[in-house]
Amino acid sequence: MKVFVIGSGGREHAIAWALARSAGVREIVAAPGNGGLAEIARCVRADVGDPGELADVAETEGVALTFVGPELPLVLGVADEFSRRGLKIIGPDARAARLEGSKAFAKEFMARHGIPTARFTICDSAAEARRAIASRRFDFPVVIKADGLAAGKGVSLAHTREEAEATIERLMVERALGAAGERVVLEERLIGRECSFLLFTDGEFIVPLPPAQDYKRAYDGDQGPNTGGMGAISTPHLLDEATHERILKEIAWPTVRAAAQDGFPYRGVLYIGLMLTPEGPRVLEYNVRLGDPEAQAILPR
Repeated sequence: MKVFVIGSGGREHAIAWALARSAGVREIVAAPGNGGLAEIARCVRADVGDPGELADVAETEGVALTFVGPELPLVLGVADEFSRRGLKIIGPDARAARLEGSKAFAKEFMARHGIPTARFTICDSAAEARRAIASRRFDFPVVIKADGLAAGKGVSLAHTREEAEATIERLMVERALGAAGERVVLEERLIGRECSFLLFTDGEFIVPLPPAQDYKRAYDGDQGPNTGGMGAISTPHLLDEATHERILKEIAWPTVRAAAQDGFPYRGVLYIGLMLTPEGPRVLEYNVRLGDPEAQAILPR
């Protein structure tokens, strides 16, 4: 089987490495790839932000299956384009990809279906966000999230009103993250231990992957701004059996069933970012693909 891997990071290298170990895979094509990927795959040029161009590559190469690494092509509808052309792809369609593409959409989805998450409010303007901060609806520190895709850099923790207002100014007025900051989500801060829970699903069945934990802060000692991920670990000790079952029962299965109920059956990889609080697991975010760097820790296991 010939497989197409979309992306250019360490995650995609890990995906290709895992695929290359399969006796059923005879060739791997990657776009755009990177130096490490080039050692195990043939890299071709393509714009990951152009679903049509990616589908053209898949057709030209005659691949049997495509595995999408990053979130951008999924949010832009690459799975929809592939489906229209009768091409097999691992990844949700654009409707389902809104679970990552819009923090506001994801929070409303969780609230609607009773999936445990932090208290929140959605603000459509800087003035509305400032009023919400001034109302003391949330204790400090308060979490402020840009609504759109921000490569893991759209979440801030404001310890004071001044910090919160500065973050709102940066996101919603100065547009430091572009359109991603047109709306923001304000959330209560959850206390506990973070865990990344990833799974494969066809919309009816779930196959969980080993848990992982990533480290987002840029500097040593868990200091500095958030990044897409500075590193990750994956070990069985991250979750005990009871917590694992609780996540499946209270979060993973309800998410997959709720997506189908809302008219967008979820197929592909689902990454559930969790905070393991004293009251139980709570959803921090959904991602619609393998995590990076989590994939680099999970797939070699």
